[in-house]
Amino acid sequence: MNSTPELSVPDAPRGNWVDESAPLWLQPYLRLARIDRPIGWWLLVLPCWWSTALATDVRGSAYPDPFLMMLFLIGSVAMRGAGSTYNDIVDRDLDRKVERTRNRPIASGAVSVKAGILFCLAQCLIGIGVLVSLNGFSMVLGVCSILPVLAYPFMKRITSWPQAVLGLAFSWGALIGWAAVFGSLGWPAVGLYAAAIFWTMGYDTVYAIQDIEDDALAGIRSTALMFGRRTPAAVGGFYALATLFALGAFGAAGVGPLAYAGLLAFGLHLGVQVFRIDILDGPGALALFRSNRNAGLILLAGLALDAAVRHFGG
Repeated sequence: MNSTPELSVPDAPRGNWVDESAPLWLQPYLRLARIDRPIGWWLLVLPCWWSTALATDVRGSAYPDPFLMMLFLIGSVAMRGAGSTYNDIVDRDLDRKVERTRNRPIASGAVSVKAGILFCLAQCLIGIGVLVSLNGFSMVLGVCSILPVLAYPFMKRITSWPQAVLGLAFSWGALIGWAAVFGSLGWPAVGLYAAAIFWTMGYDTVYAIQDIEDDALAGIRSTALMFGRRTPAAVGGFYALATLFALGAFGAAGVGPLAYAGLLAFGLHLGVQVFRIDILDGPGALALFRSNRNAGLILLAGLALDAAVRHFGG
């Protein structure tokens, strides 16, 4: 095994290929980009794919454009990595105070700040390459996403709602996917964006359960710390709003029954999460957080199947 145990991070899946197989010199950079924790780019790309699939359904096509779907995947991996690198540079002093984050490459000294900045810029170049492959409206819209991305790392210092700012940033793909298909925005895309924001607020509140004690000592603020024992109810509220806004988006788009079936399954998945939340169980919270990939794929499957059936069924 090639990994260096003291530099691994506790929220990475055990046996991931970065720890097991990547060259030692490359491991800190892959961890900095969160390649060992793919859940981040999954949660970033899913709103892009939802929106593309919804636009596909509205347009009457049989399936989402594979080229667009691949572009969004590449862009999500690159920009998740760039955003995480930027976040770790800004948060390096705070990260050293939290058990879960003290071994992050910048905080631990495995990667210098200068090298981190260069690595962040390299990943941004990949993201720019994806962006210029889209239509002009989507390019301008994509550039606007930089504002919440730049603001996010500072929010945990000044507000108990950093999850809301993360939602604004992580959900932007719900606008981009629609714009990439139609070259403009529509109410279905706006509704889906709102749904993705509340979904992000819910799952990131669950994620923050892991750090409640350390965050309180370090002065880091979060919705999980603010709500405390009321966290399950708060997450339930966020997930309910996510489902309702998605329902409104689907209604505005005029989708068919399979899309609604997917939304129902998505909502049920979120509901099961809420009943399993235990604010004293950090590992359990991490598992629930990761399960949102499956929830997002369920919603995507409903939209894609609906588009295919309506296209071929006339």
